[in-house]
Amino acid sequence: MQSSGHRLRDVEQHQPLLSGGEDEVAASRIWFIQDSCGMVCAFMTWFLVMYAGFVVNFVMLLPSKSFWYSLINGVAFNFLAVLALTSHLRTMLTDPGAVPKGNATKEYMESLQLKPGEVIYKCPKCCSIKPERAHHCSICKRCIKKMDHHCPWVNNCVGENNQRFFVLFTMYIASISLHALCLSGFHFFTCVKVQWNECSDFSPPVAVLLMIFLCLEALLFLTFTAVMFGTQIHSICNDETEIERLKNEKPTWERRVRWEGMKGVFGGPPSLLWFNPFAGLRLQVLMVRARKNGAEFSV
Repeated sequence: MQSSGHRLRDVEQHQPLLSGGEDEVAASRIWFIQDSCGMVCAFMTWFLVMYAGFVVNFVMLLPSKSFWYSLINGVAFNFLAVLALTSHLRTMLTDPGAVPKGNATKEYMESLQLKPGEVIYKCPKCCSIKPERAHHCSICKRCIKKMDHHCPWVNNCVGENNQRFFVLFTMYIASISLHALCLSGFHFFTCVKVQWNECSDFSPPVAVLLMIFLCLEALLFLTFTAVMFGTQIHSICNDETEIERLKNEKPTWERRVRWEGMKGVFGGPPSLLWFNPFAGLRLQVLMVRARKNGAEFSV
């Protein structure tokens, strides 16, 4: 009898970002977790990004006397903000790699044609056969392939299918946070040399309060997302999820380290598609299937 480490393995096929087949089917499903805490956190994320955009655009950039300064920084900040919110949506609405519920039936077990000594695991909570490296999420109520962790800020698990979007989300949020801090510092330094009324269309007390809150928000978000971004890149390069690291699980799979791990998560060799949260999104197919079959919700 083989040890439990030699259980039936789930063969992983890592396709390019714009591939078809199973990746296209998974990408065309709408996935949404109906968790009150997660939905509040997701709303707060969007609200805070919108607030940052309001302060940057209407308090600091539009009143500026330098047209090119306002144009360049405005385009850069808003472009990064759109990428950040798109990455957030893709992370939240993408199936992270949920194992089908209730597939641990006698008929299905017989169809696997297991060899003597092969071991498979059944999840008692969702009655599904757990592939290797899958863990059960008590919030999603599903077993998730290569589950890294459940993040309330994106109201979803970070797993096999949406990890790259989560990495992009943390990267772009960190970028706009750093940009907002730099703009706030420059704006404050400029305004102390002239009259505050000439720097903003808002009254000085209101403008200062808005900027102080923006700086606190940006500093907090920058610290949190920069740490998460570094943690995710480290996990990908070591082919080890956060759960596996915390549980100190010994790998029974062939590790893909460094660039091989990055290519496995982001799909294919390094390219600009790695940084594009719109890559692989087929909106027309998504809308047709959503109307036909309805959205897939996890409650």
